[in-house]
Amino acid sequence: MTHIGSLTRMVEVADSAEAESLLKEADFLASRLARVREGVGRVIFGQEQVVERTLITLLSGGHLLLVGVPGLGKTKLVETLGTVLGLDARRVQFTPDLMPSDILGSEVLEEDVHGKRSFRFIKGPVFCQLLMADEINRASPRTQSALLQAMQEQKVAIAGEVHALPAPFHVLATQNPIEQEGTYPLPEAQLDRFLLEIDVTYPDLAAERAMLLATTGAKEAKAVPAMTGAELAAAQLLIRRLPVGEQVLEAILRLVRSARPETTEIEAVRRHLAYGPGPRAAQALMLATRARAVLEGRLSPSLEDVHALVEPVLRHRMALNFAARADGVHLGEVLDVLKAQLG
Repeated sequence: MTHIGSLTRMVEVADSAEAESLLKEADFLASRLARVREGVGRVIFGQEQVVERTLITLLSGGHLLLVGVPGLGKTKLVETLGTVLGLDARRVQFTPDLMPSDILGSEVLEEDVHGKRSFRFIKGPVFCQLLMADEINRASPRTQSALLQAMQEQKVAIAGEVHALPAPFHVLATQNPIEQEGTYPLPEAQLDRFLLEIDVTYPDLAAERAMLLATTGAKEAKAVPAMTGAELAAAQLLIRRLPVGEQVLEAILRLVRSARPETTEIEAVRRHLAYGPGPRAAQALMLATRARAVLEGRLSPSLEDVHALVEPVLRHRMALNFAARADGVHLGEVLDVLKAQLG
């Protein structure tokens, strides 16, 4: 990793004191993140890009959707991150009979020793810092929607009372491919609340060999804490303070607006998309590019960061129309056209 302090001359910040403060804080964060990646790497094998994008999501203060067939280590990754980042983590296994109250909590009627009755709210598993929503698309849309307010506003409303969630709060959800039986498609409003969508694929030969040796012996590597929840919250504030160049800002705006059939000049987008990304996609790119820059040892994002994050940010915020699906068009083809126009 490039030492961030050596890049001072590449950064232009109006206030020198602020610049020096940013450099010191970013340098400290870089060292912490190196320990985090090392800790995760002791348990998770051959998923470097997945780990990187997961950390980008957490540093950006967002939520993550992991898509892949069962058995690829998605659950293990979330459990490991909870330990390494020192977060209060909970897990909910989504099933067709899961109810919203099983996630959010519910009020119960209690009677004290004097016979007086009153309602008491019992918090559900959503009251944590890292919620693992395992196989989220196996629950009904009614239950999926229970997370909408929590993911966007970091609070829940039960029986007219608003309850704040702990900070930081993140939902890391896993999803089976929609072609599998017993799954429900996530609604567009909920998909838009995920900062990134990541496809988890099979490990390569070397990684799978290392995994077999490490997980089937008498001793298995365990994750150890490398950060705390308070440090992660401070890192998220630091990410928002990092400078973004005008070129990167204009590239993000141009990319998102050109992905909308109503405002684009790209023929493939007009012909093939039913709808495009909203302003939340641009916000996600602004934050995610900053986080990726820090992970790469830089203080300010570049066009390379925008290119790298086009697919995980936009893919779940766009949909092909019926004609495009009938013609066998893939969403990746449209994303390739969008990336090409970035230059």
